[in-house]
This record gives sequence, C-alpha cells and structure tokens, in this order.
Amino acid sequence: MRQLPPLTELRAFEAAARHLSFKKAAAELYVTPTAISHQIKLLERHCGRDLFRRRPRPLKLTAAGEFLFPTVRDGFANFANALQKVRGSAVGGRLRITATNAFAARWLVPRLPKWREAHPRLKLDILGTDHVLDLAAGDADIAIRYARQPPAGTKSIELTRDTFRVVASPKLVGSSDKSLSPAELASFPLIEIEWPLGDRAAPTWQRWQAKARQRFKRVPDLARLPNLAFREELHAIEAAIAGQGIAICSDVLVAPELASGALKEVSKLTLPGYGFYLMYVPAHPRVGSIEAFSEWARSMSRNPIIELSGVD
Repeated sequence: MRQLPPLTELRAFEAAARHLSFKKAAAELYVTPTAISHQIKLLERHCGRDLFRRRPRPLKLTAAGEFLFPTVRDGFANFANALQKVRGSAVGGRLRITATNAFAARWLVPRLPKWREAHPRLKLDILGTDHVLDLAAGDADIAIRYARQPPAGTKSIELTRDTFRVVASPKLVGSSDKSLSPAELASFPLIEIEWPLGDRAAPTWQRWQAKARQRFKRVPDLARLPNLAFREELHAIEAAIAGQGIAICSDVLVAPELASGALKEVSKLTLPGYGFYLMYVPAHPRVGSIEAFSEWARSMSRNPIIELSGVD
C-alpha cells in the first residue's frame, strides 16, 4: 500500500498554505492554532522536509511546501467534486419543485400518493406560484413551466400538452351528449379566465368565437357575454364544476372531472393549448433525484386518467 500521511495532517497543511496563517486555518477547521501547528509538524516529519518558513514573519511556504500545496489543494477539490456527484446520483433527501398554482393543485398534488409509494425516501417541497423562479440561482430544483414552446436556458422535457375544451356541469346543461351550438351556448352563463394581454393565442371566448365563425353561420358575440371572470384558473374550474357557468378549460387540468362525468364537453370546437415542460439545470448536484422525478412525472403523463383513478 502507498504510504500516505493521515488526512487530518493534509487538511491542516492545505488550509494553512491557502491562508498562510495557522490562526485562520484553525478557525476554518474549528481547532486551535496549536493543533494546526502540531499536525503540520507531523506532516513535515513524514516528508522529511520543512514545509513552512516560520521565521521571520509572515508565514511562507518553503520550496517543498510550494511543490506539495497544489497537489494537495487539487486533491481535496477532486474529492469534493466526486463526493458531490455520488450524493447527486443517490435518490433520497428533498427536492423543491415549482409549478403553476393550477398544475400543482389539480395535477401534481393528487398524484403525490403514487410518488410516495415509488420513492418514499425522496421528499418533495411543492412551490405553487405563477411567478417564474430562477433555477440557476437555486430558487428551486425543478420547474414545471407552462409555455407554447420549450423555454430556453435550461434542460427541458415536455411532459404533456393540453387542449382547451368548452366544458360544463350536467347540473347546468343537462345529461344529453348532444353538442351545443354557439347560439345555444349564449343562453347559459359563460365563465371567462383572464390571460396575459400579450398572448394573442390565449384560449378566450373571443378567440373561440372567431374560430366558430369559420364553421357556423350564426355565432353570437360570445366575447361580450361572460357573467363571471376569474384571474385564477383554479377558481374558474371550481365555478364550472359547481354548475355556475360554461368555461373553456385545459383538458389536462379537468381530466378527472371529464372522466367521472362531473364535467362534460359541450362543443367539438377546441383551441390549441400549451406544453407542460419539466426543467432543471443539467449540472445540478442532485441530478439523480431529479431524473427519478422526471421519469415518474413522464410515466404519470402517459396515462393520466388511468393513473389518477388509482389515487386514494
């Protein structure tokens, strides 16, 4: 076996050589300056050479110390990097995940029992917010972003893509499977969801109306008719489920209600939606845990209704 000095001696030398101070090295390693001096004397005895010139002050490295220091310094850096990668590849600990309020509440949270079954050692902190958090700054480990195109800057995986459908509760429109014409829709309360003004392709009643006029001869001015308007998508969905009006909703977010019959699609005319993109920094130190969550989320997206129906 190679004859190597104890790690404590090398740590003391590396810190003292970096600071050129036994006192600062001692503070960094939470020991006394006397302990640092003792460890370095043991290392000098092992090397058979002085590593520091202690007199006259300030402290300086000898030629032997200058030769040894870069190797020891780089060795500790390599140890730290290797350990970080090993820790990152292990699936355990805690991940912070940011998603829109609507996606977190209606897609992610109901599936968490399935996550706990698959990965009981990896805990999740769910940060529901419609603000874009900075992954590079460490505000979160994973972001699930809602966008037309893959956001730039970090690694992204499209989990799923939604379609906007005109939906209503049978309590409001009845149980018939017959689609409602635009004129028939106008006889019911309509629910509007506020979208950013800059999004010209937003799934609003105005855009649905414009598309309907390409297919139907008689289309009322539905954009002027909504009785209820909500800034929060979650509130609009709950109002539709309660039978308070007809809404244009993401089929990803109302999938459970469409499957159970609590909501029904009342028009065949749909609007294209957005992608749900899972994003993270490629060089993240916990990439193993992130990849485990990514694979789980993709598996949940492949069979959304079947998987969700199994959640307690």
